[in-house]
Amino acid sequence: MSGVNPAYEIAVIGAGIAGASLAAELSASGVRTVLLEQEDQPGYHTTGRSAAVYSPIYGPSPIRALTRAALPFFNNPPQGFCTGPLLSRIDAAFVAREDQMEHLETMAREVADASTVSRVEGAALKERLPLLRDGYAMAALWDTGTSEIDVASLHHGYLRMFKTNGGVLKTRAPVMGLMWDGAVWIIETPHGSLTANIVVNAAGAWADELGQMAGAERIGLTPKRRTALMIDAPAGADLRGVPLTIDVEEQFYLKPDAGKLLISPANEDPEPPCDVQPDEMDIAICVDRIERAFEVSVKRVERPWAGLRSFVADKAPVVGFSQKAKGFYWLAGQGGYGIQSAPGIAQYAAAELRGEAVPAHIIAESLDPASIRPGRLGIGQ
Repeated sequence: MSGVNPAYEIAVIGAGIAGASLAAELSASGVRTVLLEQEDQPGYHTTGRSAAVYSPIYGPSPIRALTRAALPFFNNPPQGFCTGPLLSRIDAAFVAREDQMEHLETMAREVADASTVSRVEGAALKERLPLLRDGYAMAALWDTGTSEIDVASLHHGYLRMFKTNGGVLKTRAPVMGLMWDGAVWIIETPHGSLTANIVVNAAGAWADELGQMAGAERIGLTPKRRTALMIDAPAGADLRGVPLTIDVEEQFYLKPDAGKLLISPANEDPEPPCDVQPDEMDIAICVDRIERAFEVSVKRVERPWAGLRSFVADKAPVVGFSQKAKGFYWLAGQGGYGIQSAPGIAQYAAAELRGEAVPAHIIAESLDPASIRPGRLGIGQ
């Protein structure tokens, strides 16, 4: 690091799950770290609006590897991290109509090594998933390795861990200026300026904008709106054992939630970075898709909400040092997989920022570090 003595060794910008988990990992190893959040509270945007599940078969290959690497943390978090389990097991069914069978076969090949996945067809599928309309789905991949994530406990646990280890959290601190002076980063906020050797860009939907402020490359980040809502379950329906049910092409999902059903059209509609709100057309599309697929009649919509999931072209995360801006580290593009993979990504990034080798348990999950670096596939040129 620079010979100049800055206020902090590392400044992490964005206190959602990505920034909070990395900041906690850094503080645990004694790195002087500040965590900057533009909102009144951490996790206001995507993290606070997520109905996340842990699914090691969900997402592109790098995400699946990082999600598998996250499991030891989820199962055995540090002492005092949380008061209850972070994961609660739930089955997941990826269903396919007859015209979607090619997609199901592709997915089956991609997860062929997963011992928790089996194929269910025809009458057996209807028996295991009675909410499905007769004749709607031809087959499904059924996974018993999925769990619901207690997102609030995970996020708050990381923030508590960070502060307990001496980390400094500053809220209402949007970055107004970002300049490398040849020795350290100078970061301007409404509360004044601070300095750091390294800046980590965990700004979510705003990550490309922050990168431009720093003089870094564009990574082609696209924030996309995802809408969800709650509805009543059919009268008399027994939701025990009903899996998280996902269209194999991600045209919808349905999940039991406290005696009701959480549903989504699984939309990915481009939006500028903003405090995104649910769209009436998304809600109508969602209701239509759910009623076509399930024996469900939606009489009333409850608590619709929306969040932004940010992707680059290949839908893998962007994790690593900028090729243009010295001491600027990307932690962006996690898409809809950021919470399930957060412990793995945080451990990977913390090791790299400390100048250490990639942790062995992450390499053991067949992660190729080149698949998540900013310079891959022409990104960052």
